[in-house]
Amino acid sequence: MIEDYAMIGDGETAALVGNDGSIDWMCWPRFDSDACFAALLGNAENGRWLIAPAGLTAKAKVSRRYQDDTLIVETDFETATGAVRIIDFMPMREQHPSLVRMVVGLRGTVAMRMDFAARFNYGDLSPWVQPCDGGFVGDVGPDQIVLRGPVTMSHDQRRIQSDFVVATGQRVPFVLRYGSSDAGLPPPIDAEMVLRETQDYWRDWIGRFDKPTHWPEAVKRSLITLKALIYKPTGGLIAAATTSLPEKPGGKLNWDYRFSWIRDATFTLDALLNAGFKDEAVAWRDWMLRAVAGEPDKMRIMYRVDGARHIPEFEVEWLDGYHHAKPVRIGNAASTQHQADVYGELIDAVHLASRAGISRTPRIVAVETQIVEHIEKTWQKPGAGLWESRGEPRHYVYSRAMAWVGVDRFLRAGETRDYAGAERVARWEVLRDTIHAEVCQSGFHPGLGRFVEYYGGQTIDACLLLLPLVGFLPIDDPRITATIEAVERELTEDGFVRRKKPQGEVSEGSFIACTLWLADCQNMQGRTTEARQTLERVLAIRNDLGLLSEEYDVPGRHLAGNFPQALSHLALVTTALGLSGPVLQRGGG
Repeated sequence: MIEDYAMIGDGETAALVGNDGSIDWMCWPRFDSDACFAALLGNAENGRWLIAPAGLTAKAKVSRRYQDDTLIVETDFETATGAVRIIDFMPMREQHPSLVRMVVGLRGTVAMRMDFAARFNYGDLSPWVQPCDGGFVGDVGPDQIVLRGPVTMSHDQRRIQSDFVVATGQRVPFVLRYGSSDAGLPPPIDAEMVLRETQDYWRDWIGRFDKPTHWPEAVKRSLITLKALIYKPTGGLIAAATTSLPEKPGGKLNWDYRFSWIRDATFTLDALLNAGFKDEAVAWRDWMLRAVAGEPDKMRIMYRVDGARHIPEFEVEWLDGYHHAKPVRIGNAASTQHQADVYGELIDAVHLASRAGISRTPRIVAVETQIVEHIEKTWQKPGAGLWESRGEPRHYVYSRAMAWVGVDRFLRAGETRDYAGAERVARWEVLRDTIHAEVCQSGFHPGLGRFVEYYGGQTIDACLLLLPLVGFLPIDDPRITATIEAVERELTEDGFVRRKKPQGEVSEGSFIACTLWLADCQNMQGRTTEARQTLERVLAIRNDLGLLSEEYDVPGRHLAGNFPQALSHLALVTTALGLSGPVLQRGGG
């Protein structure tokens, strides 16, 4: 199950560690690089690194936790002869990426098994392995890995293995390092020293969080998770650390989320600024500006972590998929879609940052002006919508409302009004009113008494919960009230909100961020008790380490979709802080 995994990371990539002691997913050297452990989407022969008591069975007693205020995970195994702990972490990298697994004897003696099988090219290629000083080195194309440990290890061309015994008080560190195959070997590191440095890094970072909240543990864990999903060299936030974990059991809704979405711009700034992490907010804003470059009209809806724009999509045929859910997709063809909302999202994010005291630079003002010019030309064009539909382009209500947001936020800023000049400002004031009037006319169904998903349709979409949150209409407007009621009536199951009505016998899970948007709306309506209950319902489905995926399968009672999901954790932070005291609001002046 997805819940069985913990995430560790170093700000440039991440690994998923199962509660059975197996690392089943990791891409090196970046989040969006090829995976070298891909058992998560296949089987053990597609790459994993197992360290566990020999002969471990499903009945064994296992417990785990993150070390307080860190991304360092501890997994304890109780056996008939003793107890052992595995400490897994990735030091914040300086030159060579590293992954450290430290086996610690807690009680008695425990026979251990280490089975290392790297498979590059998403579980397809074994490296050429040979002995080196203190361990083994493996080469495959441009990639090189070095595994070192203080115990006797054996190898063949498929795996490196070791059987060893750990007694009370013993500490046995294994260190895996990455380098370039055309350079020298990455040197050894002191595992105990980098453990202390990694503890200090995370505790110093989260120690900056001092905002009042009724849920400090949950908020801090979500913030640490988000920090781990930010690509440190550029400030770009990836949507999730994985690809192709299915939204629908056994289905084909399997997408690659290891990229940075402009869609998440305001959600990201909202969470980071309200939590007090201004530096990360500035880095995210600046990443967006670099990605957009000098022609905002050619803006993509998503980019690679370094801001590159080409994300071709293909299928990996040799992987069976998570629980046999195929296809396994690498890359994301949705990157070339037209989504009118992203222009409004970007300007809204910059507006929010400005209200938090992050000044607009001349470059920002120029980019915003160009974006509004582009909105003026394209706002009536149909698109794929927030959920990246691969079907017929439509006039989605949320997308059209976000076009209004883009123009509205631009016009609220004195710097941009001055830069654009009186003539354009006057024209865009008319445009703002025109877009708003059209959405209220064509996006509202008088017979149903509520807003609909797209012009001419009758379906309800949970993203309509964002209309009051972005200030399109007041929360007490009867049209908004009816829309919120419709979402609660038609899209809610056991308190969790789906994006849309189920299609077919097996549907995708409820969308965790949408459930938290409902909590935000309930809070704005003065339904504070219900809002708290909605939030706490989400808190209850986190895994034992406080992590959330994209969705929750209500009938199956399990997490679904890519994991851990940034948007879910962003929404959790925003909702929890909003229910705990005054915060910066998206639709504010």
